[in-house]
Amino acid sequence: MPISLSSGQTKSTVIQEAASLTIKAEKVDSWQGKDVFHYVLDNGEMQVEMTNFGGIISRIIVPDKNGKLENVVLALEEIPDYFTKNGPYLGAAVGRYANRIGGAAFTLEGETYQVTKNNGENTLHGGKEGFGVKVWEPEVYKKEDAVGVKMTYLSVDGEEGFPGNLETILYMELTADNELKLRFESTTDKKTIVNLTNHSYFNLNGINGDVRDHELQIFADAITPTGSGQIPTGEIKPVSGTAFDFQTPKNLGTQLDALGEGFDHNYVTKRANSSELKKIAIVKHPASGRVMSVFSTAPGVQLYTANHVRNFAGADGKTYQPHWALCLEPEGWPDSPNKPSFPSTSLAPGEKYVHESVYEFDTEY
Repeated sequence: MPISLSSGQTKSTVIQEAASLTIKAEKVDSWQGKDVFHYVLDNGEMQVEMTNFGGIISRIIVPDKNGKLENVVLALEEIPDYFTKNGPYLGAAVGRYANRIGGAAFTLEGETYQVTKNNGENTLHGGKEGFGVKVWEPEVYKKEDAVGVKMTYLSVDGEEGFPGNLETILYMELTADNELKLRFESTTDKKTIVNLTNHSYFNLNGINGDVRDHELQIFADAITPTGSGQIPTGEIKPVSGTAFDFQTPKNLGTQLDALGEGFDHNYVTKRANSSELKKIAIVKHPASGRVMSVFSTAPGVQLYTANHVRNFAGADGKTYQPHWALCLEPEGWPDSPNKPSFPSTSLAPGEKYVHESVYEFDTEY
């Protein structure tokens, strides 16, 4: 059930309550003439903080095996900090096209589109001003077993070079079962491409050092290897017997040492598009007992180990360094518009793009 929220609201207010499920909303600033809110979703065991600026998840606060509550995502101190200081896309909804498009160009129905170059000769995460720096129109809602925020953004025809007026609705909700559920829905009035995800950086030890002591399992038997500019070659390469192999649980530090560099690779969780919500990864931090399971309908997931986050001033007086977090970004495969053999990321009028992801938190003793 949606609930109206006054744009003039300035005090922190409990908008809805269902059993132990609550939402608090506070107007914290404005950006480009639009109100920016900070939301706190609470189910009595964990909290998720978010904002309608960039569809950003700003904090996820979960207990360890002893009940100690800590934030487990890299964050900035205050919501207005995200306006100009979020170069790494911390917690952001990224689009129109998550990941890279080679040469910042693609062809649809015989017409070539040049999109914004912001990653060398390529485009990354939608260009210079992608979805992660837009103010989304928010509306809080509740269900019997969840509370959430519905966010809507209209990306106009030609924005960052992409064709079509693309309307996207993002549902972000916390359930009574410690699940953070994200659902993107997009429609267009002209054939276009779309590939959306959330870019949270996870560290289950409470952001107390790097994630080398984490255990990771990814349910994928292949990656799409990359060449120059981290653009896929078009190959699908098995991971068995390599440093990329997380088919069984592996210590992340051991795999980083074997690779000799950080991870920034797309794992093949499906070889074709489907609506099946599939478990794609499990992350564990043995010392704290925290466990995160990831589910998605997307055909791939980008594993990124914060390789380029260096001397970055984060929340709570902490300075983030490489490998202080890992991203698991469920999404379509990189450069799919230029790789006909990859699962399609095109969207036509009358069709609906739907992408669901679930982050489930638990403890293990």
